[in-house]
Amino acid sequence: MTSSPNGALVLFSGGQDSSVCLAWALERFPRVETVGFDYGQRHAAELVQRGVVRAEIVRQFPDWADRLGDDHMLDIRSFGAIGETAMTTERAIEVTASGLPSTFVPGRNLVFLTYAAALADRRGLSALVGGMCETDFSGYPDCRRDTLDALQRALGLGMGRDYPIETPLMWLTKAETWSLAKGLGGEPLVALIAEHSHTCYLGDREHHHDWGYGCGTCPACELRAKGWDEWVADGRPSVAT
Repeated sequence: MTSSPNGALVLFSGGQDSSVCLAWALERFPRVETVGFDYGQRHAAELVQRGVVRAEIVRQFPDWADRLGDDHMLDIRSFGAIGETAMTTERAIEVTASGLPSTFVPGRNLVFLTYAAALADRRGLSALVGGMCETDFSGYPDCRRDTLDALQRALGLGMGRDYPIETPLMWLTKAETWSLAKGLGGEPLVALIAEHSHTCYLGDREHHHDWGYGCGTCPACELRAKGWDEWVADGRPSVAT
């Protein structure tokens, strides 16, 4: 394990991936804060679950509780309104003429990380942690490591100090993400994420599955269910953290 004396800021949506990243950061940094973004997303249920996941981590993992610091919620709904995507408006989830899903919010991660870097600067935090992944993902170009490397350099130049962007899930499949969760916190963390995190694009908290709540048909649910099934079929292994 490596750690930073100044701590980390986790981009925390309340979803499966960011919940695993929060646990990952709590294992490595002496102080961890979280930031969420209200950009007018249809699945605003994730914003509610953020607080639930944080509270359950404090309750179930006392060693991590001592490291978990403040949470920050930033209102950037004016940005979300620009894209008019299926994430922010009532429109079909489909592949568009550009070849990208209609759930793609142009520049979202670029904006998130720029806000996060500014906040981290004021909070004295030295690293940014995000759940971006280009293994099992929907093809969003701002989830690619090349994009984040370029942004990391731009942030360093523009702010006069380095802001490493840590992406512990970048090269993991969704099945391997479940394995990582188990390696970090055992079956209790797996159960916490399955029960309390939220990833469904339609904000469905009514239908419950082994892998969590969701409609079961949107791209986010399909990826999550597929990863769970593959992980279970492999014997629910854990991986080194």
